[in-house]
Amino acid sequence: MKTVQKSLENHIVRKQIGDKNMDLEKFLEHVNDELPIPKASNTHEYMIKLSNEAMKITTKLNNSYNTPREIRELFSELTGKPVDDSFGMFPPFYTDCGKNITIGKNVFINSGCCFQDQGGITIGDGAFIGHNVVIATLNHDFNPKERSTTHPSKVVIGKNVWIGANATIVPGVTIGDNSVIAAGAVVTKDVPQNVIEGGVPAKVIKSIDKK
Repeated sequence: MKTVQKSLENHIVRKQIGDKNMDLEKFLEHVNDELPIPKASNTHEYMIKLSNEAMKITTKLNNSYNTPREIRELFSELTGKPVDDSFGMFPPFYTDCGKNITIGKNVFINSGCCFQDQGGITIGDGAFIGHNVVIATLNHDFNPKERSTTHPSKVVIGKNVWIGANATIVPGVTIGDNSVIAAGAVVTKDVPQNVIEGGVPAKVIKSIDKK
């Protein structure tokens, strides 16, 4: 019994620290399971590697003119998965990972947005993301002694969502289909479908009439 318990404890520790032979698949499994990322860990080292790769790609994206097709190609390279021909973006765009972003069809991202996507960002079909929107998926540990440890938590943006300029979406939030986030809002909890939310912290202002 003790051997089984010890084996389980060792498995949990390995999962939290990360496999020595860390690769993208193992990294995504780790963060999508919302396991902590200690600073002195294989997972953290791999996360830094992804950050440097993302900086190289976003430098190409942001510092010269690119056609819409070239923007899609660079964004596909950034995310590691193809984006639909209907995807549109006005650079600059910033992220310190890129490989945990999933984009639907007919999505538009306006200029100046910052995505911290290690914990996972999913954007549904028909979503519009306004100027300078920040989407965060990592929290630092509240314990000062463990402050360098980060905790991933995904953000899900539903279909036909419109996020206004300068809004901030914090880790763990889901925004329901068709909803609107007012400019400058700070969204700290889940948003129902078919509503307008605004304020700091954001709250429901009114429902959307879909007639």
